[in-house]
Amino acid sequence: MSAKHPIIALTGSSGAGTTSTGLALDAILQQAGARVVMVEGDSFHRYTRDEMSAIAAEGRFGAANHFSLASNHIDKLEALFYQYGREGAGRFRRYVHNDDQTLIAAGYPAGTFTDWESVPQDSDCLFYEGLHGGLVADGFDIARHVDLLIGVAPIVNLEWIQKIYRDTNQRGYSEEAVVSTIINRMDDYVRYIVPQFANTDINIQRVPTVDTSNPFSVREIPGHDECFVIIRFREPREINMLELLNRIRGAFSSRKDTLVIPGTELPNAINTLLAPRLLDLVDRGRQLRQDTRG
Repeated sequence: MSAKHPIIALTGSSGAGTTSTGLALDAILQQAGARVVMVEGDSFHRYTRDEMSAIAAEGRFGAANHFSLASNHIDKLEALFYQYGREGAGRFRRYVHNDDQTLIAAGYPAGTFTDWESVPQDSDCLFYEGLHGGLVADGFDIARHVDLLIGVAPIVNLEWIQKIYRDTNQRGYSEEAVVSTIINRMDDYVRYIVPQFANTDINIQRVPTVDTSNPFSVREIPGHDECFVIIRFREPREINMLELLNRIRGAFSSRKDTLVIPGTELPNAINTLLAPRLLDLVDRGRQLRQDTRG
């Protein structure tokens, strides 16, 4: 953790919705002119897509599970966070998604990684979005390096619905294959993903108001107007709950550390809650670096 070189991390399971939330947070930073180092958790996977498929074909599901620590370069992720917090430096790479046309055109096949590279100089913050941004396990402590840790954790049935829908409609997997993946990684989900939400500064959890009791039979994702969003704060003393209730339509407080809002109000809540905190981290880091140089 470093005020001079702040790290913002968004952590959550595959299919939880971290990507859409991450885009909203990145937009806030970009509009403020912040120089952001974007790091995806996928880029710290140990195996390419083909290598993972080969491992799965051999029946070694533990090794072929991205939730497991063995399938990731957790040591390199913690080294990046440690070095960035101290010096604003470090090394990272990128995972090549199917729609990364620029990287594919540069000769990197989809499902592989770019070469390791150094973090650009004079950045304002590092923004990580992925599976293990709040990990504390097996001798690793990623969470301690993060200045603002945000968790995205829909109730588990909704998380599964979102993953099944995304992987079958956007990635071409069969429903049977996706369900098999969910089952095979369950132990690591409980061991490594769920405990991270006890380490977060803010948790964002979508809760549907429609029947999702059998997530494997649902054929569409509940819309924002069919959900509430529960937002939990680790330090409620740092927020003005009354102001939030006044500024976010339909909001109410279920506990002193918990705000409940209609799903349609999530973009407004992100701007109301998180924009000031993000920009304060960036501005404070800039000032501290300027004071050091001056």
